[in-house]
Amino acid sequence: MKITDYKTFVVGNPPPHFGGPSFVFVKLVTDSGVVGCGEVYSVPFHPRVAEHMIADVCERWVMGSDPFKIERLWRRVYAGGYTMRPDISLMGVLSGIEIACWDIVGKELDKPVYELLGGRVHDRLRSYSYLYPEPGDTADVYADPETAARRAVEYADKGFTAIKFDPAGPYSAFDPRQLSLEALDLCERFTGAVREAVGNRCDLLFGTHGQMTTSSAIRLARRLEQFDPLWFEEPVPPENVDEMARVAHHTTIPIATGERLTTKYEFAAVLKAQAASILQLALGRVGGILEAKKIAGMAEAHYAQIAPHLYCGPIEGAANVQISACSPNFLMLESIQTWGGFHSEILKTPMQWEDGYVIPPEAPGIGVELDEAVAEANPYTGEALHLSPAEDPVH
Repeated sequence: MKITDYKTFVVGNPPPHFGGPSFVFVKLVTDSGVVGCGEVYSVPFHPRVAEHMIADVCERWVMGSDPFKIERLWRRVYAGGYTMRPDISLMGVLSGIEIACWDIVGKELDKPVYELLGGRVHDRLRSYSYLYPEPGDTADVYADPETAARRAVEYADKGFTAIKFDPAGPYSAFDPRQLSLEALDLCERFTGAVREAVGNRCDLLFGTHGQMTTSSAIRLARRLEQFDPLWFEEPVPPENVDEMARVAHHTTIPIATGERLTTKYEFAAVLKAQAASILQLALGRVGGILEAKKIAGMAEAHYAQIAPHLYCGPIEGAANVQISACSPNFLMLESIQTWGGFHSEILKTPMQWEDGYVIPPEAPGIGVELDEAVAEANPYTGEALHLSPAEDPVH
């Protein structure tokens, strides 16, 4: 079997844009007609630039290759251009291609990917969601404790047993910073209001985006401990694991990190430094499914758990489901609400979500099929990057 063709879909995610303004999907086609699909997560360039990057990698390394020889292809791309390091853009491109290869392999063998990586050990996967705004809101759910508390109850009533929120304020190109007393107070009141509203029905996941210096994160953690959050996410930027480890060693709240990290090498550094005990792999960036399985294995040896990250489209989400289903140290899975809306429309068969849990599909490959007609009917025409920090300092 050989890969003979590829196609990239740069898709505009319609309002309310949950998951980002655009999705980048990669389709690979074999000489026997088997098709696989993957997703590239948040390359820090315009997605049309990412499309050219995907074409370059496919023309150099993928065309004519055997989709079963994933390890060989991975090493060739990883070393391409004399890199041999966790380059975030190259790894995003490689991740999408690698996921598509696994999709092909599973379809050829008529097995879900999780059955090829040790077999399913979880019949259902606990999921969580950010608290998102809804039409008719009179206040900002991201910043207003009362609105957030009401939304949290709504999510708990749907079946969610964990909810995430980030009231620490915007992140900027000039972070990390020392949070103001006003910001610290809002975070405390916000978390307290949500805890009071849901009681012990839901774990609280305090999300941040690396806004804080080490000392500021420790100050905030001290205020939050009374509410017993399940995790404190990326409290400092991910570039310095030693400083993240200092936060971890000064709080009883478990530290979670990983959405901006790639490859086993960066996650090994996190584990070695004891900087986090919950790893949030983004499979469209980390290096793909096999790389994620290696990271999950390293984490298992450190009694750390995985909680795959999702802020993009449902193809990465489907890959997250595959790795979660076969990993003993799986903790929970990020959902964008209940996988409805455009995340459902762009798949031929939507992901199955029931009472707070994702049910791993039994279809071969990654278990879902991209609806190419929907993808082509929604091209991305904007100029924004997938995510961007504020360009000026936040005071």
